[in-house]
Amino acid sequence: MNSVTLALSGASGMAYGLRLLECLIAADLDVNLLVSQAAHLVAKQELGVALPARASELERQLADGLNARDGQLRVYGRDDWNAPVASGSNPADAMVVCPCSMGTLAAIAHGMSDNLIERAADVTLKEQKKLILVPRETPFSTLHLENMLTLSRMNAVILPANPGFYHHPASVEALVDFIVARILDQLGIQHALMARWGEDH
Repeated sequence: MNSVTLALSGASGMAYGLRLLECLIAADLDVNLLVSQAAHLVAKQELGVALPARASELERQLADGLNARDGQLRVYGRDDWNAPVASGSNPADAMVVCPCSMGTLAAIAHGMSDNLIERAADVTLKEQKKLILVPRETPFSTLHLENMLTLSRMNAVILPANPGFYHHPASVEALVDFIVARILDQLGIQHALMARWGEDH
């Protein structure tokens, strides 16, 4: 795997998405980053992080902060239909929506494609690339579950942000890494975020 599209939607759990971005850059993958308007609000509320509204400024800030190599990270606006991920002729190897709001999940399940996140997910599905959705909602309504089932039947991976506790997490960061580790496993990316089951015996 060489490239991943990462979308940050407006669900709670922005720490998962930003930590995943850090790990993807560290793994030397090319990353296309898509950020919804609501994600900016969530990042500010949950993490106290003010993400620049302009895609070019956000790209520069994140690339510098994560020590990305030149061209490794590309950030696109919600209506940037010229972005490579908007076309099946140039899809990434996989796409992750993390965190994934129920609105974004519903739009993807029904092929709405009203913004770049939804369009990129539609392209990922039609090109039969791996699509991983990380919903952070509770409880799930029947409609939520039906939309997830619809996407699962299209071979999307539904990976709720439900961390385990068998590794005895001692911090919020350890809980975040549990979910990020599961996402990296689905992408086939090596990591050392946590010990695997049975490794400590």
